[in-house]
Amino acid sequence: MTEPTQYGFYVDTTKCTGCKACHVSCKDRKDLPAGVNWRRVYEYGGGSWSTNADGSFEQNVYSYYMSLGCNHCNEPVCVKACPTGAMHKRREDGLVQVFAEQCIGCESCARACPYDAPQLDQQRKVMTKCDGCADRVAEGKQPICVGSCPLRALDFDTMDNLTAKYGNGDGHIAPLPSESITSPNLIIKANKHGQPVSGGNGEILNFKEV
Repeated sequence: MTEPTQYGFYVDTTKCTGCKACHVSCKDRKDLPAGVNWRRVYEYGGGSWSTNADGSFEQNVYSYYMSLGCNHCNEPVCVKACPTGAMHKRREDGLVQVFAEQCIGCESCARACPYDAPQLDQQRKVMTKCDGCADRVAEGKQPICVGSCPLRALDFDTMDNLTAKYGNGDGHIAPLPSESITSPNLIIKANKHGQPVSGGNGEILNFKEV
């Protein structure tokens, strides 16, 4: 018996410049309302300056960017939290999607997800989220966020193909949560300044944008 197909994302945080082309192209393609962002670009940074006795300065200031959408997790807590079955994981490709006609807008999925992937459409009162651009993938195309990245910092494929191409990556770095929560289908190449998911000395610098 063959293993079911599972799609996922690769993010190279050594290449991402925080331009937000992925964020904007996703929002534009789906004409998402204000306040709903299926893909977001986090700026994470920290460090400080200090003055030496001779008047010179030293610093260890850093920042890096993390592009994040839905990770179509192996253990999607959003699906477990949904009381109606509207949030579901597709058998054919592992993409996590929403049956809008079954959604009651209770936001249980949003409260459960550590990645802030499910987001409420205030006008329609239903949850929405990254659907992996399943219609584009069915046509042999990449998700719009991947195709719009000018630095080629994003990739999307089956997890078998991604691991063959990039290996297992460097694991989650801040500001992401621990991978153990949902077993996400996300491979990350860590920026040289990448901080651990807990105990990092930085913070999210662009809260109003995400």
